[in-house]
Amino acid sequence: MLSTILSPEILLILQITVVLGAIFIGVRLGGIAIGYAGGIGLIILCLFLGLDPGGITGDKVLIPIDVILIIMSVISAIAAMQVAGGLDYLVYLAEKVLRKNPKYITFLGPAVTYFLTIFAGTGHTAFSALPVIAEVAKEQGIKPSVPLSISVVSSQIAITASPVSAAVIYLSGVSEEYLGVGYLTILLICIPTTFAACMITAFICNLFDTDLNKDRVYQERLKEGLITFRGKREFVAKKGAKLSVLFFLIGIFAVVLYATAISKKVGWIENPIVGRDAAIIMFMLTIATLISIFCKIDTDKVLNASTFKSGMTACICVLGVAWLGSTFVSGNIDGIKNVAGDLLQTYPWMLAVTLFFASTLLYSQAATAKALIPTAIFLSVDPTTLIASFAAVGALFVLPTYPTLLAAVQMDDTGSTRIGKYIFNHPFLFPGVLTIAISVALGFVIAPILI
Repeated sequence: MLSTILSPEILLILQITVVLGAIFIGVRLGGIAIGYAGGIGLIILCLFLGLDPGGITGDKVLIPIDVILIIMSVISAIAAMQVAGGLDYLVYLAEKVLRKNPKYITFLGPAVTYFLTIFAGTGHTAFSALPVIAEVAKEQGIKPSVPLSISVVSSQIAITASPVSAAVIYLSGVSEEYLGVGYLTILLICIPTTFAACMITAFICNLFDTDLNKDRVYQERLKEGLITFRGKREFVAKKGAKLSVLFFLIGIFAVVLYATAISKKVGWIENPIVGRDAAIIMFMLTIATLISIFCKIDTDKVLNASTFKSGMTACICVLGVAWLGSTFVSGNIDGIKNVAGDLLQTYPWMLAVTLFFASTLLYSQAATAKALIPTAIFLSVDPTTLIASFAAVGALFVLPTYPTLLAAVQMDDTGSTRIGKYIFNHPFLFPGVLTIAISVALGFVIAPILI
């Protein structure tokens, strides 16, 4: 084993290289392969470089089982709702709002994707809204790249404020146990700060040139006859669509109510038998069952639902990259504490920077939270800093390979939403960085008041 013959410094460099290399391979392959590549990294780290995978041989479980199970249960309920027609119904309602106020598409677009994500706990719900946003913007002569870019970013950062997202559930569990900050407090901080940041970013981006007619690529595509105007679509809700949405709303309400009731600060239920993670899994599976029974869906179709496929892909990605990241961090925790401890005490905002860059590589808000937040708590980061910085795990827009980002590019036939040849020169980077910066700044203002 190389760990017995190499110096600690060389060993650390090799371990970092393996982690980054595995992530790079996964990103290049795309999709579910991001999780696959984590397995390669783990084999090298554990069998050759002496790190303990924990979940198999150690006492401390490093495999993000809790996060994966939460994602699976929530996605199962969402997929059932989609098969019942509930997701299409929600998008129809969103389209009515967008078309009723088309001039404000730059604000309404991100607001729609934000609340769809808040409601569902996954940013993949934005897939259904992006075509409408692009179409309404085009009809108004507004560059679709403006509302589309902010809308994609909004759907990613809203994960950090969703009552049923795996990232929020995980954060609330560890923060209440170790820092005394409960689930409801986190939502009261994260929801207003992230939404306000999205709207402020939309306002700033709207100040720039948004005239579609001045876009050179659009004019070229218009001459070539490549631009189509679809107009308003006709929609007839499936029988049971509205009922499925109602069931899912009841499920969210039950999760929030129970998580609040067992909070140590609220204390309605003392010494609960069922913890927060187990409760959300139970509630979501129950909601999926009720939708299946009362909305009379074909449960075989759930497996082919787009939300189910994207959710299960997310589970594999979280398994691979979060386990890889946790194994590296756990194996080098003493060195990380020596280097990062004093730095975070002096510059607490550096935690947000760390979470930002980690999420660009780990490609998952939940995976980033699972990999780094325990380390932050171990380094005695104060609760205000931790909760205020949490929005930074939503930086999935930096590399232009995330599914919703690519979908936005493909759905804009005007060509205004395009990725440059230098990879990072794409329309999602500026609004994304700005939104997270504002969210974190607002968090540092509001968090001390509520914690």
